Amino acid sequence: MSRTESVFRETSAEPRTEALPYSHLSLELGHLYMEDFVEGPSRLRRHFAAVRPWAHAARTSLDTLNSDIRPRISTCFLIDDYFSRLSTPAELIPPLLEAAAEAGLTIDYLARESGCAGPVPGGTEPLAGGSSRRDRVELAECVLRRLVESPPPDSTGFRPPVSRTGWLTNGRRSPFQRISPALNSTGALWQPPSETGARGHSVFMDVELWSGPEEERSWSCAFLAALWQLVRLGLLRDNGQAVLTPTPWEDKEFPAEWDALAPVLRLNPRAAPFTAYVTSSVLPARFLPVEHAVRVILDQVHVEAEALGQVAERCAAEGFDVPAGVVDRISYVFPLGL
Repeated sequence: MSRTESVFRETSAEPRTEALPYSHLSLELGHLYMEDFVEGPSRLRRHFAAVRPWAHAARTSLDTLNSDIRPRISTCFLIDDYFSRLSTPAELIPPLLEAAAEAGLTIDYLARESGCAGPVPGGTEPLAGGSSRRDRVELAECVLRRLVESPPPDSTGFRPPVSRTGWLTNGRRSPFQRISPALNSTGALWQPPSETGARGHSVFMDVELWSGPEEERSWSCAFLAALWQLVRLGLLRDNGQAVLTPTPWEDKEFPAEWDALAPVLRLNPRAAPFTAYVTSSVLPARFLPVEHAVRVILDQVHVEAEALGQVAERCAAEGFDVPAGVVDRISYVFPLGL
């Protein structure tokens, strides 16, 4: 008599990685502070007039694809409602959309920067006794736990981890060594910082990820911008589930409170998918140091292999070459006068 053995597994032990639809390019038409909007409609018109030729160039660049598939391009715009809220959605969004339309541009997706901080929709926070509290896990916290610091050469482990300090670097900070006062009147020996993998000369950067105590953290613009890139690239999951997926917007009027809006709105019902194989952002030059910091952060974020595999499989099927490195999938334009 033969006997069949049954093997039981918890389904939660093997979470499935949710698949996403992908455009070829996610084109960001801008990221403005509340102070920019306060300047009025003329400021918005100048912005989109400067963005228009670069948006056209980004679209044209995809026309050279070695594929019979028509390029899919979606546009997005990020509003800073995290660091300040000087205006309401009802006052701010209609003039924004009108200024874009005057320049011949369409904003397919509108995102709130506060959505990049959290909480994770449907997330859970463990409590004592094994219970949980819904909607309390911050998205930024999830990404923080995925940071894998790159130790500089000859490091000793003296430096506290980023989870304690809130600072992430692309190399070795200036060492501080005490020496004999007989050799040095100051009692200290200074050495320069160095970039890991520098080519000839170092471009060292130390990035602040948050400020304030742990229970009241204020996430930095650079850290939220890095998270924003991961979301646009479709590489961020929480227990296998996609995060910040767009919510269709069908109402005629926008609310008076930012928290009444979903983190990402799909304004154009005919838009190509929000997530894309590669991203390009047209930004004011003041964001250049921020985006340098974004690249430092993304170089040290652990991305789930399943999410990367899904993108690789899709790209291969379409004959669309995507760089292996996540940071190499993002590009920028910093036009004059923006």
